[in-house]
Amino acid sequence: GVICEIMDDDGTMARMPSLEKFSKEHDIGICTIADLIEYRMRTESFVQRVVETVIPTGHAGKFNVFVYENDMEDLQNIALVKGEIDPEKPILVRVHSECLTGDIFGSLRCDCGDQLHRAMEMMDKEGAGVLLYIRQEGRGIGLVNKLKAYVLQDQGLDTVEANEKLGFKPDLRNYGIGAQVLVDLGVRKMKLITNNPKKMIGLQGYGLSIVEQVPIEIEPNEYNKCYLECKKLKMGHLLNIDAMP
Repeated sequence: GVICEIMDDDGTMARMPSLEKFSKEHDIGICTIADLIEYRMRTESFVQRVVETVIPTGHAGKFNVFVYENDMEDLQNIALVKGEIDPEKPILVRVHSECLTGDIFGSLRCDCGDQLHRAMEMMDKEGAGVLLYIRQEGRGIGLVNKLKAYVLQDQGLDTVEANEKLGFKPDLRNYGIGAQVLVDLGVRKMKLITNNPKKMIGLQGYGLSIVEQVPIEIEPNEYNKCYLECKKLKMGHLLNIDAMP
């Protein structure tokens, strides 16, 4: 391969505004590294199914469990599958980002654990569904940084401001690997359980069709009401906060 850099007149590496001007002047196409990654995620497969088994749960019956590794990161993602997947029929799908504090320890600072269990119960009631458990703790910033963000929230910042104070975007999650897992499982048409419009956008374009957005609202408590309000006002989540006590 060959790589080169275009330099500005002052000798520094040209940034996007200069590159866009250069592209127009010389009729040369331009794309970003993010564009290349997105293209490869759509046209190549980076996931490998490594384990398949069954687990019975106390609140939502039995699920088939599939564990996936991928070429992009040293993490395993997990799919819980209820019933049969028919590519021609829409199936309930929940793409759930890992939350150790909420999912395992039952933290009341978020609604993650309640959403996880509610989604599994919805699938059990319907008799079919896929719960994809993605290892993107803290909206992609990791456990330690999420806990640092909690410290900042205790000092008066909201969840978005805390992430930005730590040098992160409000949401760093990427759904390309998750989409590839769903495709490998045979999912093509989804009834997506989410309140997050960005998640719907992030999953489309990988051979997946979202035929319905299924809301999953958890009643707020004194510890997470401000967090949920921030998700609605600053992150665009579809929540009926005004109707909540």
